[in-house]
Amino acid sequence: MKKSLLILFLFFSCDTFAQGHNPYGLEIINEYSVYQKSVELDKNKQLVEIKKYIPTINLDIRYAGKNNFTKQAVYQQARAFARLPVVQALKRVQNELKKSGFGLKIFDAYRPYSVTVKFFAIATDKSFVANPKDGSRHNRGCAIDLSLIHLKNGKEVEMPTPYDSFAPEAASNFQDLPPIIIKNRELLRTTMERYGFRVLDNEWWHFDFVGWKNYELMDIPFEDL
Repeated sequence: MKKSLLILFLFFSCDTFAQGHNPYGLEIINEYSVYQKSVELDKNKQLVEIKKYIPTINLDIRYAGKNNFTKQAVYQQARAFARLPVVQALKRVQNELKKSGFGLKIFDAYRPYSVTVKFFAIATDKSFVANPKDGSRHNRGCAIDLSLIHLKNGKEVEMPTPYDSFAPEAASNFQDLPPIIIKNRELLRTTMERYGFRVLDNEWWHFDFVGWKNYELMDIPFEDL
């Protein structure tokens, strides 16, 4: 009985008293203590550092430098986090790709909500960035931006466009491409889909994890995780 009352108390504390609110009426977790309480209730809500869980994965965190569409560093640290089930699924993807000589390179994963607000203000083409009125699946720790590399030399596999491209060729179903590039893109897509990810229509590199609606929007910086 006492345990049940504790769980109820933590639930209402997280949901009612300590979540941040914004002009759009969204409830956003912006305090580490509130995030911790949500993890106590559901361990799957833990934000896991991907590189620590999958040491063989390659990182190229673009928003920690200037090689991105904003031309500025928006992260203070070049790290990547995602919810526990997302990272577990990524590990299965990595293990399968390894059999064919490929691996994953991650450009971005969990993204604090305040960064989404900044992106929307900067972007000239709003169709390639999440609208702050809804928040992003990145803000929920359930979206990954990534590509493939050749394990033998670490080089990126040729894809339709560079990461962060606003070109029409970035669409996940764009067909006017060389067969080898379509093959590479489809290898990434089909492998990711096999483990619970779904590609975004206009970005071949962006994958959402199924069940993302079950996770709260977050605005906790990497430095606090």
